[in-house]
Amino acid sequence: MKSEWLLLTATLPTTPSALRVRVWRALKATGAGTLREGVYLLPASAPTAPALWDIERTVREGGAEAHMLVVRARDAAQEESFRALFDRRELYRELMQSIKETRLRLKNASEAELHKLLRGLDQQFVAVRGSDFFPGKECERAGAALEALRLEIERHLSPGEPTPRANSLKPQAAKDFQGRTWATRKRPWVDRLATAWLITRFVDRSPRFIWIDSPKRCPKSAIGYDFDGARFSHVDDKVTFEVVLHTFGLDGDPALKRLGELVHYIDVGGIPLDAAAGVETVVRGLQAQHADDNALLAAALPLFDSLHAAMKVPE
Repeated sequence: MKSEWLLLTATLPTTPSALRVRVWRALKATGAGTLREGVYLLPASAPTAPALWDIERTVREGGAEAHMLVVRARDAAQEESFRALFDRRELYRELMQSIKETRLRLKNASEAELHKLLRGLDQQFVAVRGSDFFPGKECERAGAALEALRLEIERHLSPGEPTPRANSLKPQAAKDFQGRTWATRKRPWVDRLATAWLITRFVDRSPRFIWIDSPKRCPKSAIGYDFDGARFSHVDDKVTFEVVLHTFGLDGDPALKRLGELVHYIDVGGIPLDAAAGVETVVRGLQAQHADDNALLAAALPLFDSLHAAMKVPE
C-alpha cells in the first residue's frame, strides 16, 4: 500500500547563515529524509509532520523560497526507495551493541552506574523509535532486549524483585485495612517507599511496617507487598504502587496517577520522565543517611508529600 508523503523543497541563501542553521536543525529534529540538497521527504503520518509545515513557513518568512507537496510514490519501487530513507536498522544495531556492553559490565558496575546506564539506554531507544516511522522486527528485538536487560539488572540488584503476574485487580475498601501490619523487603527502594507512603496517607490511618529478609519470613498476620506471593505486588504492567492505587480506587486522583507513572518509570522503566533522576538521587541520599528502614520511611514520607503536591500543579 502506497503511503502519502510530504515533500518539501527549499532554496536557502548562503548568507546570512542563521536561517540555514535554524532550518537544518529543525529538519534534523523531524527525522526527514533527504532526496537531494534542498528536497526533503517525510511520511505524512509521521508525528513530526506538523513541524515540516512549520519549516516551510519559517523559510518563507525568512525571505527564501519553499514549497510543500503532498505526494504518493508512482510505483512500488519508488515507494520502497522512499522508505529506504528511513531505514533505522543501523541505529538499532548500535542500541543492541550498547545493551550488550552494559550486560558485560553488570557484575562490576555500581548500582548507581547501572541505573544511569539503563536510563541512557531508555532514552536512546525512545529516540530511535521516535524516528522510526516504519517499525518492524528490529524495533521489537531492541525493545525485548532492553526489557530483558532491565529485568537482569533488577534481579542482580534486588534478588527478591517480584515477577509480574497476570491477575484481575479486585476493588478493596480502606476501612477493612485499618491498624494492620504491612510487610515488604528490607532496604526499600522507590516503589516500596512510595507504596508505604500511599498506604499511610490514603489507606491505613495507623499502619505498622516491617522489613523482611525473605518472603518466607513474612508473618501470616501481615499484609505483604512488593514480593512474589504477596497480597499486593506487580500485576501485568503495573508496579506495586499502581496496584494499590487501583485496588483502593485512588487512581481517580490525577496527581496520584502521575506520581504512579513516575514510580513506574523509576522501578521498571518505560517512557522517560524528567523528574526521575532527581527522585532517585534523593532516595539514594536518604538510604545513605538512614540504616534503619523505619527511619528511612519516616524521612521519605515528606519527599512523597512534596512530589504529590507538585503533581497537582498544572504543567
